[in-house]
Amino acid sequence: MSIRKSGHEPLPSEITPEAVWQSRRAWLARAGLAAAAAGLPGWAMRQAAAQEPGAAALPGQPSPQFTVMDKQTSFKDVTTYNNYYEFGIDKGDPAQYAARLQTRPWTVSVEGEVLRPRTFDIDELLKLAPLEERVYRLRCVEGWSMVIPWVGYPLAALLKQVEPTGNAKYVEFTTVMQRDNMPGLRYPVLEWPYVEGLRLDEAMHPLALLVFGLYGKVLPNQNGAPLRLAVPWKYGFKSAKSLVRIRLVERQPTSSWMQAAAREYGFYANVNPDVPHPRWSQATERRIGEDGLFTPKRKTLMFNGYAEQVAALYQGMDLRANY
Repeated sequence: MSIRKSGHEPLPSEITPEAVWQSRRAWLARAGLAAAAAGLPGWAMRQAAAQEPGAAALPGQPSPQFTVMDKQTSFKDVTTYNNYYEFGIDKGDPAQYAARLQTRPWTVSVEGEVLRPRTFDIDELLKLAPLEERVYRLRCVEGWSMVIPWVGYPLAALLKQVEPTGNAKYVEFTTVMQRDNMPGLRYPVLEWPYVEGLRLDEAMHPLALLVFGLYGKVLPNQNGAPLRLAVPWKYGFKSAKSLVRIRLVERQPTSSWMQAAAREYGFYANVNPDVPHPRWSQATERRIGEDGLFTPKRKTLMFNGYAEQVAALYQGMDLRANY
């Protein structure tokens, strides 16, 4: 494997989506973030906001078939370095502000092109199928990656409960809006609520996971409590957090990032190191927790290393056009 040394951390304008960095100064000024006012670096802010790993236990049966052998990212890094723009655009904002998220009561409606539409309580969902622990790679479009032990079960187990009709071709996911609890909703980073989508065969693939926990504990708020997706062969923004609605549809849905910047964020979002983002390369990545700034970058793997399992889904497709 070839690696490339990097002498500096990429500038924010090099690693942050345009829809975010264009409004960054105005946001910080209006929000009056304490860390900005005090001149604290982002790392110090994350350390101060780190939550103790005291969440309720949520074990899953280990699943060797779906577990990568890479060194796992630490619990602290997984829970303090996050993208969850409803709570802020800095990586430490979700850990600082997500305690406000109300996760009970919580329901998820599954509707659209299904024979048995239904609204599930979160406790019903937890019992719907046996929980598994799977260690997946997570690759973010910004150029960083993690290895996380998720706890959940295949999304297909839920979709089969509602019996998709023959017209169902895609699955649209909508996430929660709690205006009083999510400070990021006040700022025009994206159109809210956050919407994401998968093709039905992608959603039914055994790797597509409905997640309720990580590291054997209930999912922390900043990681998308009480349930989220993990779609390991795609860039991280496809793994929508804090789901409240799943809708099966006939036509391809428009995701929030497609709406904000269609030239940069396509529907498929498959990890493809040969297709650069318009403003930076996707050929390499930095694994969070590996000695920080001066660690050589890793070579990014096609489909994030899951090509053997998922490449057949895209046979005959132009993966440069369908990004």
